[in-house]
Amino acid sequence: MSVETIEKRSTSRKLAPNYRVLLHNDDFNSMEHVVQVLVTTIPNMSETSAISVMMEAHQNEMALVIVCNQEHAEHYCDVLKSHGLRSTIEPAE
Repeated sequence: MSVETIEKRSTSRKLAPNYRVLLHNDDFNSMEHVVQVLVTTIPNMSETSAISVMMEAHQNEMALVIVCNQEHAEHYCDVLKSHGLRSTIEPAE
């Protein structure tokens, strides 16, 4: 009688990496415009949070808007840009 060894493959899934959406300061858009765009673009962002993000970008040249999957990050970045804001994404490591 022979014995056969069956190798079982791992079925764990690797999660897709998250990305950070960044807002960069500019000298063209009013603070009110930036806050309004953030509130209408980013899900569940309150006006208070939008003001904090806008002020951080204003004072530090850049602010974190949201961390999410790459597809959503690219979408939010594109929408922010379409409203005249400077935005980029980067891996969240």
